[in-house]
Amino acid sequence: MSHILSAVKGTATDEVRFVAEKEGMPIEAMLERVSRGKIAILKNKNHNISPVGIGEGLSVKINSNIGSSEDKPNIEDELKKLMVSIGYKADVVMDLSTGGTIDRIRKEILGNSTVPVGTVPIYQSVVNSVRKHRSMFKLTVDEMFDTIGEQAEQGVDFMTIHSGVTRESVERFKRQGRLLDVVSRGGALMMEWMEYNDKENPFFEHYDRLVEILERYDVVISLGDGLRPGALADATDRGQVQELIILGELARYAVERGVGVMIEGPGHVPIDQIETNIKLEKRLCDGAPFYVLGPLVTDIAPGYDHITSAIGGAIAGMAGADFLCYVTPAEHLRLPDIEDVKQGIIAARIAAHAADIARGVKGALDWDIKMAKARKAMDWESQYRLAIDPQKAREYRESVSLQDTDVCSMCGEFCPIKLQHAELKRVRNMV
Repeated sequence: MSHILSAVKGTATDEVRFVAEKEGMPIEAMLERVSRGKIAILKNKNHNISPVGIGEGLSVKINSNIGSSEDKPNIEDELKKLMVSIGYKADVVMDLSTGGTIDRIRKEILGNSTVPVGTVPIYQSVVNSVRKHRSMFKLTVDEMFDTIGEQAEQGVDFMTIHSGVTRESVERFKRQGRLLDVVSRGGALMMEWMEYNDKENPFFEHYDRLVEILERYDVVISLGDGLRPGALADATDRGQVQELIILGELARYAVERGVGVMIEGPGHVPIDQIETNIKLEKRLCDGAPFYVLGPLVTDIAPGYDHITSAIGGAIAGMAGADFLCYVTPAEHLRLPDIEDVKQGIIAARIAAHAADIARGVKGALDWDIKMAKARKAMDWESQYRLAIDPQKAREYRESVSLQDTDVCSMCGEFCPIKLQHAELKRVRNMV
């Protein structure tokens, strides 16, 4: 029985109990939120990992995207990215492979990961179709569902499925008109297949078939935002909102049948629209966990989009987003390398932690208090240990030869903290 169906009966699975204890949430509150689809538990029955909870009342989680492309299909590179993702404490990873031996890459990632793994199955379905039929448009409905079934059985913990890219939402999207059209790879693939074959989206038309497969393995469905805006000028338009309305209806159907759900969100959003987007999702989707890409708050910073996304992610998390997909400095430019992955994870973790503090998540501020105390004590080893990137903190400070090892090279002998220590010592001696 799935986590949701067990929770409906008032019984906590081992995974639900684990998450409740880790997050410091009373089991009664956890059961109530899981049963209503407000918390999703990421843990496939066939994947030997510790579960991760995402949703209302929990700490904000972050995702690291890895995966090969046709230009860079090296499996060893992706395993290194996986190790960096885990080492720098990404809560979840997604394998977005489109090149090389995709099945083997995913199998290796699943076998080596200690955190939940997500995929976008339509990627592999399309690649398989091109290799088999020499055309993505000859991809059959059964082949699409076969891929989902295979990945679920293999142990994938959550899947992005673009079920909201329907004839209705696409028509509204076209009538709206956009500066940058569709930027979601999965959304574009789905829309082109639908138009070429003159058919409805199979993941919408046969949604019950999809839900049945996912419930069997306790796979969470991450309902993809195929019509998300890829430019600030397109944010919160009719196509995006129409898809969100459909996703809300699909989310309710899935939860009623015992399948955990997350809703994916934009994208590129001006700062003043971020809170509105969060409120819309929570209202239209019955409080389902919201998984946002960034959002990026400006379009003009290629090479620095880990920063633009961290700004948006912190604001989104404070407003109620539950899950941040990292964005690397390579976004819009190339497949990220290992250093890009690291930078993306660090930026997203900073955003998530800032949001946790603003949301009053239990224990979040304690970390910062410990750092402040270490700074006051000029305890550099503790400061390195508490830093989100200990190695970089140590390297920065130790890159300059110091005459006074109590301080850093910014203030030197005029360090305000050390001056106050000296004054306090002088006063005590006078007494």
